[in-house]
Amino acid sequence: MNIKPQIGTHINDLDTPCLIIDLDQLETNMNYVSDFYSRRSSKMRPHAKNHKTPAIAHMQINNGGTVGGVCASKVSEAEVMVNNGIKSVLITSEIVDSLKISRMIALAKRAEINVAIDSFQNAKSIDSIANKFNVEVGLIIEIETGMGRCGVQDADEALNLAESIKGLHNVSLNGLMSHQTISGEPDLETRHTEAKKVIEKVINIKKLLESRGFVLPIISTGETWSYDVAADIEGVTEIQGGSYLLMETDYAYMTEFQQVCKILGTVISKPTISSAIVNVGLKHISSLRGVPAIEGNNDIQVVDMAPSSSTVSIGDQVSLEIGDQLSFIPSQQDAMVSRWNQFICIREQSVENVWDIQARGCIS
Repeated sequence: MNIKPQIGTHINDLDTPCLIIDLDQLETNMNYVSDFYSRRSSKMRPHAKNHKTPAIAHMQINNGGTVGGVCASKVSEAEVMVNNGIKSVLITSEIVDSLKISRMIALAKRAEINVAIDSFQNAKSIDSIANKFNVEVGLIIEIETGMGRCGVQDADEALNLAESIKGLHNVSLNGLMSHQTISGEPDLETRHTEAKKVIEKVINIKKLLESRGFVLPIISTGETWSYDVAADIEGVTEIQGGSYLLMETDYAYMTEFQQVCKILGTVISKPTISSAIVNVGLKHISSLRGVPAIEGNNDIQVVDMAPSSSTVSIGDQVSLEIGDQLSFIPSQQDAMVSRWNQFICIREQSVENVWDIQARGCIS
């Protein structure tokens, strides 16, 4: 059963475990991005896969600094966003089976829809189904920039795909996109060097296609770790940022952003003087990139995780008793958010709002 707390409930009285958002910190992150992009021609296209919540997507768009729409990783996520009034969605995964394409085409009657592709077979399938519905869908060629995932491998492949799309009637080639990653805890100089190096491939392909007569209004690249670098690369029009909003331990080096999203748990047992059991486990929080951290106390460490609980070690100087609350910070946020039905929104230690995570479970 999903327990929905009353507005005004103090954080200490919440039923745990629960997924909480610090509203002041959420607004800090939104305002930072809005201010940063207000001074640039490129804009943020926030990734809805991270929060899966239309209420948050509308806040991001209304706060400024965005393209006026979002990214989605799945058609089902895009459906939730469009059904809740989002007018522009870039689907960043290749959509190849006919049922999903038909669902995507239906959305294109109600909103601006662009979708990533890396093959003519996929483009042709989308065009064929779009023709039946008399609607046009935008295609964005994905460029592979080192992650070993989807995307055309080089400039020749991109040009051949673009030329092939010319003969289709219900799709339009609207641009290019890429996604990249960086390891460790890079400093600013390393982030700048790495981002410019990988995104240069996209810009060079853009220049090649434009020299052959293609008009590419969308160059969508970048992510949280390169939000500032990509924004100032000539030719980039939008940045696909996601993690910056809620944050996670994997991006702790991005100190301009606040940790917004946490799992609040309760100590349910203290089997030894140096350990405790908390009612937060793998059902509640992902360990995809390592175990979660405990907010505000490095002397309490997660040492083991079971489905419904975690074991934490307790430092000599820490006082921790049964009934005490701990906040778990995720190592990877979207895999955590997908486990929950609602965000409990906290301001000044009390519940101000509860948002349904409407795209939770949207896996197709």
